[in-house]
Amino acid sequence: METRLTHETHRLATGLLVGAAGRPSVPRQALAQLRDFLVVNLRHHHETEDEWLWPLILTAAPDVKRALDDLSEEHERLDLALDRLAGIGLTGAKDHDGDHLNEDDRHALREAAVAVRDSVRDHLDHEEPVLFPALREHITPAQWAEFAQRVIATTPPVAGHLMIGLLDEVGTPAEVESIFVNMPPAMKSLLPALRDQAAADLRVLRGTGS
Repeated sequence: METRLTHETHRLATGLLVGAAGRPSVPRQALAQLRDFLVVNLRHHHETEDEWLWPLILTAAPDVKRALDDLSEEHERLDLALDRLAGIGLTGAKDHDGDHLNEDDRHALREAAVAVRDSVRDHLDHEEPVLFPALREHITPAQWAEFAQRVIATTPPVAGHLMIGLLDEVGTPAEVESIFVNMPPAMKSLLPALRDQAAADLRVLRGTGS
């Protein structure tokens, strides 16, 4: 369930950046925050699959090696698209409305974001028919719990509130709560403020609020 929700946040967030990059009203800082969030989280996600999850699956099901190798090759191609996205210079153009991107940078950002969005969606369409059955059939609850804890512990702290807001949009309240159930109490107490921050930032990105 966590993997399905994570994949849905990746689909949603990559599409959100494409849309936001096409809106001149969206401030530079909001675009940079979402771009940076996507780059680090997508890299971290597929690196944890290649380095930790694939070996777990292969131990129990060596016959899926070819399929996992193909998915890792797609991860490498996605890295190239992420490199391009990360390399877009987001220079500000100060005006009476605030700090916004100039037209050339906005166009370059949108093109790079489209490439990442399309790469992510194609990849997930290939990955999920392989990964979801493998997780059900070959990964024990204890193995998954250990893997999930390692992923959480190593997730880069870049605009993490956006992940909370996106999860709230793609999952039911019960599903999202099940992901946060083992969160330390001190962190859990911050969830309402992080949700408020995410909601505000997502409205800006969608051009529906400030």
